[in-house]
Amino acid sequence: MTWDWNAVQDFMPRFWDGLVVTLEALALGSLISFALGLVWALLMRTPTRWVRWPVGVVTEFVRDTPLLVQLFFLFYVLPEWGLTLSALATGVIGIGLHYSTYTMQVYRAGIEAVPAGQWEAATALSLPAMRTWRAVILPQAIRRVVPALGNYVIAMLKDTPMLMVITVLEMLGRARLFSQQHFQFTEPLTVIGVAFILISYLASLLLRALERRLVR
Repeated sequence: MTWDWNAVQDFMPRFWDGLVVTLEALALGSLISFALGLVWALLMRTPTRWVRWPVGVVTEFVRDTPLLVQLFFLFYVLPEWGLTLSALATGVIGIGLHYSTYTMQVYRAGIEAVPAGQWEAATALSLPAMRTWRAVILPQAIRRVVPALGNYVIAMLKDTPMLMVITVLEMLGRARLFSQQHFQFTEPLTVIGVAFILISYLASLLLRALERRLVR
């Protein structure tokens, strides 16, 4: 087997297009999962049973079903109900919703790790509940959970190739299409593998830097 640099050169324009789609899906999916996960975690702490119960059922169902099934459902079933989204928007929502059920558990652990004295101090100062959460509890909780949230960012990156099944041509999708058209598999798949390694490594470095900054 010989390495064909011409194949790499021919593939690179498609690779850059796929990289943009991958990073876009990762960034938007991460934002949805972080924001929605925090919402789930806060709703699960409400004293109202009729709020906690539906949230618990929905998040448990999402967490216990495969992401692939959820993507198929969002892309192929929702249009039958009159809700049609682009393939990329569907993929972003699918990834964000799926991982929000995991980030919810991360936030919950971070909130429970805040010392009881912090709650008591906020009560002694007669702080409103909203201000207690915003100024006392959440800053401490989020600082504790940054490493765990970072792990899910990398997990989401590795799941972006699943978007190929709903016609989103991210990096692996474009490599597969190129390979089928040119009957060259080694070069594009190697490029994609190296790209995933580099992106994951850079993301881990950024997350470590953020973690160090928050610990100060």
